[in-house]
Amino acid sequence: MNILLALFYFFYFGIVGVYIIFMPKVLSILGYSAQDIGIIFAASPLVRFILPMLFIKGLELNTKIFNRSLIVLVVGAISFYFSIYNFYALLLSNIGLGIGLSLIMPYIEVISLKSMGKENYGKIRLFGSLGFVLVALLLVRVLSDEMMALYFLLLLAFITAVVAYFVVALSDKKEIKSSEQIVSDITLFRDYKLWIGLMLMQVSFGAFYNFFTIYETAHAISMQTTIYLWSFGVLAEIVMLYSQGNLLKNNLLFLLQVTTFLTAIRWFLLFQFPENLYILYFSQSLHAFSFALFHSAAIAYLYEIYKHKALAQQFFSGIGYGLGGLSGALLSGFIYESYPKYLFLSSAVIAFGAFVFVSLYRKEREHLVKD
Repeated sequence: MNILLALFYFFYFGIVGVYIIFMPKVLSILGYSAQDIGIIFAASPLVRFILPMLFIKGLELNTKIFNRSLIVLVVGAISFYFSIYNFYALLLSNIGLGIGLSLIMPYIEVISLKSMGKENYGKIRLFGSLGFVLVALLLVRVLSDEMMALYFLLLLAFITAVVAYFVVALSDKKEIKSSEQIVSDITLFRDYKLWIGLMLMQVSFGAFYNFFTIYETAHAISMQTTIYLWSFGVLAEIVMLYSQGNLLKNNLLFLLQVTTFLTAIRWFLLFQFPENLYILYFSQSLHAFSFALFHSAAIAYLYEIYKHKALAQQFFSGIGYGLGGLSGALLSGFIYESYPKYLFLSSAVIAFGAFVFVSLYRKEREHLVKD
């Protein structure tokens, strides 16, 4: 099972690497405006936000739904090839790809946390980071035309679907089924400070995921150097994922505070020093905190406080990467189109807002414990 999980993360995040590093640049080369790119890349997170609401209304997250999502993933990847030159067709392709990706990951995350535990989760999840960086380093050398990125996307989607099918087929189906039968105890309104904090963190990433490559190449940083910056950030992420086990034994809310605050600093550095390679590499080293440790602390905390663990991960995907990603994509597209200089300053302000809301939530929880 561990080998299958490692392979799944490797190929799944290979897809993510192609999608967020190369596709925005490909669309820019093909003549899409920054606002068009923002809208197109908002489709996938919009789907992530909507899907968890359907499960609350009665749709059951089970193996049958999961297997269908694998088919949707592959079909969505294929459709990119035929829709790349048409805005509306490409928008629909993103929706299909978003449905597949958003259903697959939360389901697998629960399997990983159950089989590995939060302390060892990172040692499996780091294979996703390896897939991300290796695909980036390989594709930048063979990206002779825009179609090469589409071929990679399709190949990785197919392999991911096959591996994911076997992961679920070999998992403990009784444990998964029992978690699905639990009545939802997820209280968005009671814990709104936490959920807003998680969402704002992903809003702040909109500029980075959708425009970092474009932003840096516009500031005289070469495409190859930009890929090295991406890769360095992922290397820092891998180190954190491997060594974070002891950190996750401590106060998870405190870790969320630290990571959101460091993320605000990271985006401010990109705003202030977009052409300074030393500072750019330092800011990328903070990816260890703003992505790796934040993500692990967040999913581990939600896994602890909610009984319906699969749905909790769906909501993290939906509200954080979905609504947050959607808002971040749209906002970053508008800001880069109108005020490109202030793209990452806005991200820094939003990340600091995430820090404020997580801090307020932690203070509230500590008062409840004392009472």
